Amino acid sequence: MTARNTATPAADLPTRDRLTTAAAHMFAERGYHGTSINDLAAAVGLHKSSLYAHINHKADLLADIALTGAAAFHAALDALPAGETAGERLELALRAHLAVVESQLDVATVWLQEWRYLSGKARDVFLCEQHRYEERIRDLFEAAVRSGELRRDLDVDDATLIFLSVANWAYTWLMPETDVAGLTSRLMPVLLGGMGPATSSPATSSRATSSRVTSSAAPRPP
Repeated sequence: MTARNTATPAADLPTRDRLTTAAAHMFAERGYHGTSINDLAAAVGLHKSSLYAHINHKADLLADIALTGAAAFHAALDALPAGETAGERLELALRAHLAVVESQLDVATVWLQEWRYLSGKARDVFLCEQHRYEERIRDLFEAAVRSGELRRDLDVDDATLIFLSVANWAYTWLMPETDVAGLTSRLMPVLLGGMGPATSSPATSSRATSSRVTSSAAPRPP
């Protein structure tokens, strides 16, 4: 498994923040159901009974982490410069996504892998943010098609699926201190240009209708 760029929660942080940091690490390493309340209490030096002064249930921590991840990925897209071309914004979006994963491996892992254990309002909010993120990436592809930087017959749903598959699975192989900008520059020509000879044209999809991006092929973002 990829080494994680995390540290023991600082003792001077508020207890709830230390709990969230410890939970992100444990949920990423052991899974949500593999982490007990006793584990969390021990990680921050509390008795189990004292933990409930800070949370109502372990699920509170999962919601905090998952929604923090959603906010981080959306904030990364919000920060994309408006003056770049549509194609450049696509590359910058991938770079921004990978940078969030690299800097918050535990949070990204929980967000992409353990979110399914959310329930109630937290789950509803997460799924809404997940869908909104997908649509924002899809919009970037549509803009690049309109600008002529990508071919007019591109299936933007397929393109979005491939983009998100690469971006989302990064938590399984991305190393701390990775040169994210350099990695993105190497990945984008493969994503947009394919793997065939430079003179070949990408094959046109023969499907009559395009499929929606689903979680069956890759973990979905917020």
